[in-house]
Amino acid sequence: MRSFRIYIALLPGLWAAVCCQGTAAVHPLDPLNAEEIARTAQLLRDSGKVDAESRFAMIHLHEPPKSAVLHPAPGAPPPREAFAVIFQKSSNHTYEAVVDLSARRLSSWTEIPGAQPALLGADAMVAEQVVRADPRWREAMRKRGITDLRNVQVTLWSPGYFGLPEEQGIRLGKALTYYRGQAENFYARPIEGVTAWVNLNRGTVIKLEDTGQVPISREVAELDPRSIGKQRPALRSLEIVQPDGPEFALRQGEIEWQNWSFRFAVDPREGLVLYLVRYADEGRVRPVMYRASLSEMVVPYGDPAPGWYFRSPFDVGELGLGSSLTPLRRGLDVPENAVFQNALVADEGGAAREIPRAVGIYERDGGVLWKWRNEARRSRQLVIATNAHLGNYDYRFNWVFQQDGSIAMEIFLTGIMTVKGVANSANHDESMYGHAVAPGLVAVHHQHFFNFRLDMDVDGDTDNCVVEMNTESAPKGPANPFGNAFTMKETTLRTEKDAQRKLNLASSRRWTVTHCAQKNALGGPVGYTLLPGENAQPFAAPDSWLLRRAGFLNAHLWVTPYQAAERYAAGDYPNQSHGGDGLPRWTHANRPVENQDIVLWYTLGVTHVPRPEEWPVMPVHQTGFRLVPNGFFTRNPALDVPR
Repeated sequence: MRSFRIYIALLPGLWAAVCCQGTAAVHPLDPLNAEEIARTAQLLRDSGKVDAESRFAMIHLHEPPKSAVLHPAPGAPPPREAFAVIFQKSSNHTYEAVVDLSARRLSSWTEIPGAQPALLGADAMVAEQVVRADPRWREAMRKRGITDLRNVQVTLWSPGYFGLPEEQGIRLGKALTYYRGQAENFYARPIEGVTAWVNLNRGTVIKLEDTGQVPISREVAELDPRSIGKQRPALRSLEIVQPDGPEFALRQGEIEWQNWSFRFAVDPREGLVLYLVRYADEGRVRPVMYRASLSEMVVPYGDPAPGWYFRSPFDVGELGLGSSLTPLRRGLDVPENAVFQNALVADEGGAAREIPRAVGIYERDGGVLWKWRNEARRSRQLVIATNAHLGNYDYRFNWVFQQDGSIAMEIFLTGIMTVKGVANSANHDESMYGHAVAPGLVAVHHQHFFNFRLDMDVDGDTDNCVVEMNTESAPKGPANPFGNAFTMKETTLRTEKDAQRKLNLASSRRWTVTHCAQKNALGGPVGYTLLPGENAQPFAAPDSWLLRRAGFLNAHLWVTPYQAAERYAAGDYPNQSHGGDGLPRWTHANRPVENQDIVLWYTLGVTHVPRPEEWPVMPVHQTGFRLVPNGFFTRNPALDVPR
């Protein structure tokens, strides 16, 4: 059988753009290069504010004002600045710094009272060392028949916050234990019931909870061919052919493809960030978005047991999505025709760490673009992809640009489910908060929530409005004698509190960002519509600590007027936060959002009720949303796509 083959012809200029990093910035939104990261750390050390004990929780670009990027002063580029979060272990204090890289000076140094930055690699090392040395923990292992502690894995979890006395005034972590043995997938063998509370600054176990012995599973959950067993025959070759090279052009962090243009960068906290998303429409370059990123994500588990109730990691704010990106592999994570971009993030010592192949860019077949009778066009799509490894889960994020003027966000969830060891997985009392996936193992019910910050600039950076669209049945009567009519009601959201909205399946609710002052050639508004996909509501109690700390879960849509400092839906420091930060705090002012430079915040959720078919590794679960033009064009913009 004849196979399709791939031929990738990359221009030398394209290779230079992909491969060469560490050169001088050519755009104010370029991420920090290696020299700038090192210079930031050194300037902070030279200032006397940072010493050998200090940890750099984050160093990234301090983005210039939006107005300076969109409307630059001739001959006066904005200063190149870095933003840093510094944690002082001995004093348990957190500081923010802005460094002027152009002038080589410290511009600001601010203490952030009560803030705990994201968990660091040093925290995990401390937790493992002190837990292993703790006599109570060692006794708990002995009671379970474990004498060789080299076979035990200790993992650190963010602790959340629950108003308990032990949580006050310290940097806290909670350590869980697994029996690894010689296995790679230690998640299949939890040592259930043992939770160590660790003061990460002092390096002490302040509390050890042991709720009783549960048999350790004998489950073998490895993923190598020998462990899996008999495999189906190898598949015949299926390859992509691009003999003339890719259709897109990539130049110093900017992509042009099929009327689209945008910039991208990897932020250590948010992961992949898109900037300056524009569409060339009959000779006119039209703005769509200024900035798009994953603002926060949280994964709450639904088991009230002592070793489980606190498990609700904020993976963006408590761990760092960009710092958790993994290298993409051609032919596995991305197709063979992908082009790669490396990324740089700062480590805790202030040095640049390179993540090779952090971003993959490729074209793919998108199915039928449009068809009527004998006329049809095949769709091509541009994908810009990243993959983050966060504990037991892997998350794939794809921004997908399409020839019809639409943009999609695709999220793929896979990895290893977090399981609970039980004596009898068939016992309802032991499995009521999860589902059995193997003998003695229950995968606990949980949810995944993602909040995307979409700084919309539909046809300009001001004068945007948000219109809610609800479809309603028309009342049956003389004007609707057969009862088949329905209408769509449009309501402009005028203030922040008006704009805290939830999905409504009954009315097919969606939202359109319009340019309030402009009309298209048909006399209608110029806009882009957010089309929701799969979604969920949290099952945590309304007054739970989870919903206090992740208040953005209380609405699927939030709208705020643009403020550069308002970037993270759960606030700047969700680790051990007491709640109320981020969107709930900002929107309390109830600012106007009509005829403004506005930001959409969209929350989407997945409720994961585990299945045996998802063990020992989950088949990919896909979710996401779309942004589609609505009056932005006056006809199908993909009519000109050739056969």
